[in-house]
Amino acid sequence: MVTRRPSHAGSWYTDNKQLLSQQLDGWLGAVPASTTPIGDLSSQEGEVSIPTSNARAIIAPHAGYSYSGPAAAWAYKSADWANAKRVFLLGPSHHYYLTGAATTGCDKYGTPLGDLIVDTALVSEIKQKWSLETMSRSVDEDEHSLEMHLPYIYKMLSLKNTAFQSDPSSVPLVPIMIGNTDPSAEAHYGSLLAPYLADPSNLFVISSDFCHWGSRFRYTYYQSRDGASTTSLRSSSKIAKDWAIHESIAAVDQESMDAVESGSHREFLEQLKETGNTVCGRHPIGLFMAAVEKAEGLGEGKGRFKFLRYERSGLVEDVKDSSVSYCSAFAVL
Repeated sequence: MVTRRPSHAGSWYTDNKQLLSQQLDGWLGAVPASTTPIGDLSSQEGEVSIPTSNARAIIAPHAGYSYSGPAAAWAYKSADWANAKRVFLLGPSHHYYLTGAATTGCDKYGTPLGDLIVDTALVSEIKQKWSLETMSRSVDEDEHSLEMHLPYIYKMLSLKNTAFQSDPSSVPLVPIMIGNTDPSAEAHYGSLLAPYLADPSNLFVISSDFCHWGSRFRYTYYQSRDGASTTSLRSSSKIAKDWAIHESIAAVDQESMDAVESGSHREFLEQLKETGNTVCGRHPIGLFMAAVEKAEGLGEGKGRFKFLRYERSGLVEDVKDSSVSYCSAFAVL
């Protein structure tokens, strides 16, 4: 049995089991029982209950827990975990370059809370049918976009209140790392994922932060309040006194969230192309949106995300500053 060690525990989040459990409980406990979504479309549809019945897909961030842990709680709390018997985990590749996708060669994924098992039979099947690469153990452990979700997944499974399931370690994972896929590759993988959306026991976690703004991210995009003009800021650039950089960042992120909420894979890709927004999980999000478009029998509006939470690591006031954005959403399937 090969176990992927929690390589980011002790740095990106605490490796103390009791403290980690308390932190997650605290963040989950702060999420209200109902709220109005923040998307242009979803906000017009009124309040939603948390958790939402049959919400089986979420988008949640993957930064260090001190930054994104509270925001991620909104996505995890919104999902309907009661009938989950398998969790698909889709995340971007930050360190290992590939134009397709890869899955794990491990049997277990370790967390400070306990181990999660991998659905090795299904992983082996889709690896062959989808022509996936197999991550080496070092590549697997270097990547944080999957690992940062494992404690939350373990926690939510441990909180399940069902007659048939109480042990988190018996709900298997299907980890898939998505590379630098082009639109046709996302559509291709989406068509392969689509049949799994219909199974009410499958839950889907899509890992993504949103805008990475600043010179260290090579992204200093700034748009005017009315969106009529755009530029890439430099140290000598003048900023409108009534429209701070962080307000421009929020506006661009809102456009990205609205494009995801549209349910149109093409619209999402076009918005990213237009603004260059550095949504690091754009490929797993795009793949899942393509899967929804390819899926049969989902029903109108199913699989369309509703965003609940938007936070940032800081509010950028100066060109020398930087920030990362964190968004949380759910979709009913």
